[in-house]
Amino acid sequence: MAETKPLLRALSGETLPTPPIWMMRQAGRYLPEYRETRAQAGDFLSLCYNSDLATEVTLQPIRRYGFDASILFADILLIPDALGADLWFVTGEGPRLSTITTESDFAKLKGADDIHDHLAPVYQTVRNLAEALPDEVALIGFAGAPWTVATYMIAGRGTPDQGPAHQLMAENVTLFEALIDRLTASTIEYLSMQIRAGAECVKLFDSWAGSLKGEAFLKYAQAPAKRIIEEIKDRHPGVPIIAFPREVGENYVGFANATGADCVALDNSVSPEWAAANVQVDGCVQGNLKSSHMVTGGQALIDETRHIVEAFKNGPHIFNLGHGITPDADPANVQLMIDTVRGA
Repeated sequence: MAETKPLLRALSGETLPTPPIWMMRQAGRYLPEYRETRAQAGDFLSLCYNSDLATEVTLQPIRRYGFDASILFADILLIPDALGADLWFVTGEGPRLSTITTESDFAKLKGADDIHDHLAPVYQTVRNLAEALPDEVALIGFAGAPWTVATYMIAGRGTPDQGPAHQLMAENVTLFEALIDRLTASTIEYLSMQIRAGAECVKLFDSWAGSLKGEAFLKYAQAPAKRIIEEIKDRHPGVPIIAFPREVGENYVGFANATGADCVALDNSVSPEWAAANVQVDGCVQGNLKSSHMVTGGQALIDETRHIVEAFKNGPHIFNLGHGITPDADPANVQLMIDTVRGA
């Protein structure tokens, strides 16, 4: 069925009359059915590691909306958890981790080959989804990119400017690069196992890539992405890869060619016209509706959705948001977006 799935056709470089559509964080807190299932799990991490419940929340937006793709329900911080870092979530505030700021902290981490037992429930979720999804819906696996995951591991939490990671990079580059290398190797293992379990394509989320400038961007965002993509393609020929180096502006240009990514996902800080002229020329792009439209809806949502579809109509395009949907979004606005893309 793979060649008939709209998402995989777009990722292969085909320009479709109607772009396939899915949405980052489409299984999430904006849906009442998600909130009910998460309550059953007890907490967020328990939901990630409960294969049956994680399968259920992944399927919920497919049942409700009929998206062209389903993305595994998990979290980018499951790799640090599997490596042996302490991970917990504070309600209303987000993740907390034990920090990696010294060589002794780093020495406590497991090797990249030792993560699979811990992540076995995630792989089972992928297997469940591969069996349960409708034939026309593609299954996307994912991981966080090394730089973005490292920022959380170094700071112990999310930060507005990724300052602690930049500081470690400046003060102890040997330790910093060892962490990036361990995360790169672990990400290859994690994504490869997701593909073996049934993921038909994978996505690499570099949510904080925009804070890397100049040579640091090339070394710690672009180079690890290239290594991951090359290794995944060597192990799994034909499996497409989406890269999302968020808010990198001009560094979107040439990123697909530099890394081997089949598709570059775009945030909404760049215009569709600019992206069509500078990024889509190298292949498939994904994006890039502002997620706030899912809250406000109305004619502005319709107009901007049409604008994006029109701007990207001459090349391969996957319609998506420029970032994840927020918990305050109105589910009715998601349907309005889908109907607009599909011309209903």
